[in-house]
Amino acid sequence: MKDSALKKLFSPLQIGGVTIKNRIMSTGHDTVLPTDSTVNEKLIAYQISRARGGVGLIVLQVSGVHETARYTSHILMATDDSCIDGYRKISDAVHQYGTKIFAQLFHPGKEILETNDGLLLPAFAPSAVPTDRYHVTPRAFSGRMIKEIIEGYGDAARRMEAGGIDGVEIVSSHGNLPAQFLNPLSNLRTDEYGGDAKKRRYFLEQVIANIRSKTSPGFVVGLRISVDEMYENGLQEEDALEAICALEQRLSYVNVTLGSAATNSGAMHIAAPMMFKAGYVTPMAERVKKRVSIPVFVTGRINQPQDAEAILAAGHADMCGMTRALIADPEMPNKAEAGRLDDIRACIACNQSCIGRFQKSVSISCIQNPVSGRETRFGNIVRSAEPKKIAVIGGGLAGMKAAVAARERGHNVTLFEASPALGGQALIAQLVPERSEFGGAVTNLLREIELSRVSVRLNTEVDRSVIDDFAPDAIILATGAIPYIPPYEQLGDLDVVQANDVLRDKAKCGHSVVIADWSANWVGIGTAVKLSRSGCRVRLAVNGAVPGELIQNYTRDYLNGLLHSCGVEVIPYARLYGVDTGTVYLQHTANRDAIVLEDVDTLVLASASVAVDALAEELDSYPGNIRLVGDCLTPRTAEEAIFEGFAAGIAI
Repeated sequence: MKDSALKKLFSPLQIGGVTIKNRIMSTGHDTVLPTDSTVNEKLIAYQISRARGGVGLIVLQVSGVHETARYTSHILMATDDSCIDGYRKISDAVHQYGTKIFAQLFHPGKEILETNDGLLLPAFAPSAVPTDRYHVTPRAFSGRMIKEIIEGYGDAARRMEAGGIDGVEIVSSHGNLPAQFLNPLSNLRTDEYGGDAKKRRYFLEQVIANIRSKTSPGFVVGLRISVDEMYENGLQEEDALEAICALEQRLSYVNVTLGSAATNSGAMHIAAPMMFKAGYVTPMAERVKKRVSIPVFVTGRINQPQDAEAILAAGHADMCGMTRALIADPEMPNKAEAGRLDDIRACIACNQSCIGRFQKSVSISCIQNPVSGRETRFGNIVRSAEPKKIAVIGGGLAGMKAAVAARERGHNVTLFEASPALGGQALIAQLVPERSEFGGAVTNLLREIELSRVSVRLNTEVDRSVIDDFAPDAIILATGAIPYIPPYEQLGDLDVVQANDVLRDKAKCGHSVVIADWSANWVGIGTAVKLSRSGCRVRLAVNGAVPGELIQNYTRDYLNGLLHSCGVEVIPYARLYGVDTGTVYLQHTANRDAIVLEDVDTLVLASASVAVDALAEELDSYPGNIRLVGDCLTPRTAEEAIFEGFAAGIAI
């Protein structure tokens, strides 16, 4: 049964010679699945999952158009005809589900990241203007090289069309090469490619013309562009809008986004974390829509079908990029069209396993959906021929996912939880300022448990006698962890509390607070923001180079900006040594010098965690199959907890 409330979202869109079945798009995003610069089995399986799930349009990750475009070691390359076969395989694979596929034409200019062997590649750009974030000073292109690159765009598009790709998207977003030509502060050339706005557009005009000359008339040619790069020296809205309007008649569509890879303030818009509201780029798309007659695409934290429908129905855009929503739940379009909105595993924009894994040069996934990026490994879960009686002990994220996965295998599963509610540490994580959406991970798993009909026993402490009475064939232990109290010298009388208790409003703090942040993650920063907003003087002493050192950098950068705005004093490289009345003693972790902080009313410990694993020892002689997952195995993050719960559940 179709959801009539999503009428616009599931209406077709005609672009050039291509009809797209609905208005849901998976935007171009790096997956780190290719291993030799060509389309491979893992990438095809990843995109098949989204096509099977009902997405209307897939925009393939970037493909380099020239050898100087190799900004990472895992980029696709479209610089010779050997790439055609891979494009043919992936286009054939997604076309069988009625999904259309475009491919991104890419040159980063000066935004070079890394290579296979760690050497820094030479970077090229319109002019020798340094880039702040990557600390790169490029070499200015020669006129001859510019002409080679223009030809490269056209040749790449020709190869993609030969491989069955339905259209191409020129990547001018996030400060990449075409935007560097458009920007008067990065394009200082005095030849035909630089000067006034018309001359700065000449490169893009030549690129589009070259593509058009080498592809068929109905072939789609779009432009992805950051209409505001969100920093002072970036491409500004006025210049971007002028370029879009001037190029409109040459393009099939324009794909609107914000931000730039060149600076911290701009880069966080590449994959905006949960602190940004849903659909926050829409006002910019609306301004573009009023100026042009070609279709306008928009992206930027559109993670629910209802939000996309509202954008489309209001006429603010013609297509919605919902990339991370599709990473979290590839079946989202099919579920939405069938009216099963509550069954969608909603993205929480944690950035941990999607963009975060890319930045570690490891393949894409999702903390909520371990199958994403691992389709060739986990894409076909077979029901067990011999259903077993399974006990899952602990109702945090690991235990919840383990229970659902074991049910998917066909087992009879009972989930035991000692507290009155499922969710574990995630229930505390959602209390952190700017992180309330993390609670969506619990909401999603609760729905999965309901749908899979896992039996749940709350307020149930489990010991060996309970296990003996229940007599399961297999046990998955997911009993989590508790805060670790670090050793430190204690003299005098100073109030010491736990960060978790502060977040739960179970501990009160004095006016002057020091936070000893061993974890260098969300907890210390969140506690500092909460206390600062309540009027406290806060000093955040972090055992790392920067607060949030261990979390994804777009999120970390936003939060460090928030700390600065809140007036929190940050003390890096600091380990707790001891306390006295009114004084906290720290040690600098690099040179071992003392750091003495005076006039302290309360010390807050944002420390490590220690596994709760006593039950594992009690069950050492139990004859059944026992698996430990998540923090009770060893404390780590939600990603490991959910992955291990899933892997344990399907392994039984």
